[in-house]
Amino acid sequence: MKVLGIESSCDETAAAIVEDGKKIISNVVATQIPFHQIYKGVVPEIASRKHAEWILPVVNQALAEANMDLSEVDAICATNRPGLMGSLLVGLTFGKTLAWATGKPFVAVNHMLGHLYAAHLENDIPYPYLGLLVSGGHSIICKVNNFDDIEVLGTTVDDSVGEAFDKVSKFYGLGYPGGVVIDNLAKKGDPKAATFPIPRLDPKDHRYDVSFSGLKTAVIHQCDMFWNEGYEHSTENMCAAFQETAVKTLTNKLLKAVEDTGLKTVVAGGGVAANSRLRSILAEHKDLNCIFPPLKLCGDNGAMIAGVGYHFLARGDRSDWNTTACARIPQFKRGLDQVRR
Repeated sequence: MKVLGIESSCDETAAAIVEDGKKIISNVVATQIPFHQIYKGVVPEIASRKHAEWILPVVNQALAEANMDLSEVDAICATNRPGLMGSLLVGLTFGKTLAWATGKPFVAVNHMLGHLYAAHLENDIPYPYLGLLVSGGHSIICKVNNFDDIEVLGTTVDDSVGEAFDKVSKFYGLGYPGGVVIDNLAKKGDPKAATFPIPRLDPKDHRYDVSFSGLKTAVIHQCDMFWNEGYEHSTENMCAAFQETAVKTLTNKLLKAVEDTGLKTVVAGGGVAANSRLRSILAEHKDLNCIFPPLKLCGDNGAMIAGVGYHFLARGDRSDWNTTACARIPQFKRGLDQVRR
């Protein structure tokens, strides 16, 4: 089964063709970063307009790179949640219209399921396992029982980790996107230069939850008081110390989940899964099987949407033509409930 996957939840217009949920035949991503850099963040109106401008050329390019005609595509999938509402509607409406016009099956896909599935495209991963979903909008630790069966164990109580990276970078004028810039600068710095506080949440009610608002505030407004004696107050050192604290905030809670569940396989997904320090810290735990997607699949892409969509389609699931977009997801629920709501 060859599935066309369309992704437009934020600022990447993406389309891919994946065979049987594993083999990537083509994967095209058109990034809008140059259009948002001047604003140091994504502008929703600009994002949705660029999606409307690019969606047809991107889909056509995905077909061309696969050396396929639309008639050879068996089904179509598109992201419908979560994300920027205007951006979601462009890809979802295009996908539904294309499927309706050609008489092909259609499934709307939860973007977060896609990020969890990205690592499956190049790895055979048995269920269950622990998932670490980290991006500009989410920080989630979960137990993954199946491609659509996600039990959320912990999440952020305020900012996501990716949001913290972006806001620190924006405040200091380091560049956009903040996660990539800070990661690169941190490689030239010393994480011991400053000791930023790791948030402490009530272990009874928030055993696996994380918080990044206080860390962000400490780095932005109180940075001087956290410098350790003898270290240069450089941007590189500040980035290294901040990144170290942010990553350990995540990994400390993840390791608690490993201990409590007994699951030794951890699968990461989302843009922050590309962070070099996160990868190196988890690699230090030799008793864990830590699986990351390749860097090209950490960000938003159509291949992960097509991959998840294949499993829905293979099970016989279809989305109604009145399926609409949803900017947020209150929680994960099993089955098509999360696709159709």
